[in-house]
Amino acid sequence: MTQTEDEFGEELADFVRRVGELRTARARPVGEQLTVLDAALFELQHVAEQLWPRYERILAGAGAPSPVERQERQLLKALFQRLPLPVALVDRETVVRRLNFAATGLTGVRAGYATGRPLAALLTPGDRAAFRSQAAAVARGEGDRGLTVHLQQRPEEPLLATLTALRPPDEPQPAVLVVFQAGSARGSAAAPPPPEVPDLAESTRHAELLDLVDRMASTLLQLPPGERQSALAGAARVLCGRFADWIVADLVDGGLRRVVVLGPSDPAAAPLLHAMAGQDPASCPLVLEAARAGNGALQVQPEDIEGFGHDPSGTPVLARAEVSSLMCVPLGAPGPVAGVLTLFRTGSARPFSMAEGQAMDVMSRHIALAMRRPAPDGPDRSDLPEGPDAPFGPDGPPDPAPCTTVGPPDESCASASPSAEPSPSASSSPARPASDPRPPRPRPAQPRRPASTAAGDRHADPAGPGPAGSGPAGPGPADGRSSA
Repeated sequence: MTQTEDEFGEELADFVRRVGELRTARARPVGEQLTVLDAALFELQHVAEQLWPRYERILAGAGAPSPVERQERQLLKALFQRLPLPVALVDRETVVRRLNFAATGLTGVRAGYATGRPLAALLTPGDRAAFRSQAAAVARGEGDRGLTVHLQQRPEEPLLATLTALRPPDEPQPAVLVVFQAGSARGSAAAPPPPEVPDLAESTRHAELLDLVDRMASTLLQLPPGERQSALAGAARVLCGRFADWIVADLVDGGLRRVVVLGPSDPAAAPLLHAMAGQDPASCPLVLEAARAGNGALQVQPEDIEGFGHDPSGTPVLARAEVSSLMCVPLGAPGPVAGVLTLFRTGSARPFSMAEGQAMDVMSRHIALAMRRPAPDGPDRSDLPEGPDAPFGPDGPPDPAPCTTVGPPDESCASASPSAEPSPSASSSPARPASDPRPPRPRPAQPRRPASTAAGDRHADPAGPGPAGSGPAGPGPADGRSSA
């Protein structure tokens, strides 16, 4: 049967060749085309009377494959095509018979175009002879081979070509399976990739975040313990300008009360500064959610424009400030929420990123720990130098960022107790029980300050004085304590 199939294949190949010659004869004059037509009819008659019956006898003798065999062949074909490694099936002359998807991507040649053409033609001229010789040796049954080759499209990248013999079913001659891998015959591992050039912008932002975390830690460590409000306001000063355009600090002390609002130094922003300073924090859904449940928020282009409440005219604060991204950070982990910091970036400023949110989460824990530090038993500042040698200088913590500070009106800083309205300085330190036998702390005399002419005038926040000229009484501490 094999001899009959071979003879049939040779006769069919001769028929195909003769048909090709007849097709080229169409260019002859019209008078000579009758001869070509007679020859074509003769060839068709030969196919109908000789070749087709022989083909049917061969097909009947071979027998149709069973459903199981057909399914197995389909599985093997799918496996060959989907193999992640570039694989080609060639004969002893390196003529391509099959090419999987990975091989077409590697060579840049479609499978239909490559079939019937030598695979060695895709290699550089110096590798073609060695590749043909090794393929012929493998087809003769001399064992598997491997050699380094280079494609014409990418001659600088060496490829390890592994050749192994494969005998397809119902075929008399063995085929050669070629597998390509990145690397060379001396070392199959891929060459190490070139070192990546660091992203300068990303490295700069990372360094800025580290510097900000360092400044925050330094500021919190130099603040006196027991001053919750001062720690919160001092942290807001560190963040303003360097990290965000607007900083709103709210203290959770039985209720919510606003401590300080920091914003741009532009005079056009002053009305909004005063409006946000006089705002009730409980009217801000974001702040209320962070204070009650400890849920922070990082939003880019906030969809809920009323998330931070309204100004006295009824305009949403987020819309009036042109907020492009915000962060609302509860200061409580670990433990109950002691305060809430809200940060705005406005206009065309770069929105808050996930890395910045992570850095802010670290700083929020530091701020919460600083706010929970208990006050010492002795005088507040007996162990700290005063005057020019004080940790922040004679005028309190520095404010290097170009921000304007606005504190809330006196009535918005009232204590949670309905029977008294202590000043911010009194509410920032824990009350002493009546049964405490310790003597009261000595406090220096409080200088008399001129009364403010308007409830919305700028005045210093509890962390220290704002920019020069920000208050009607000039620089000085807000809690009434004298400074050297």
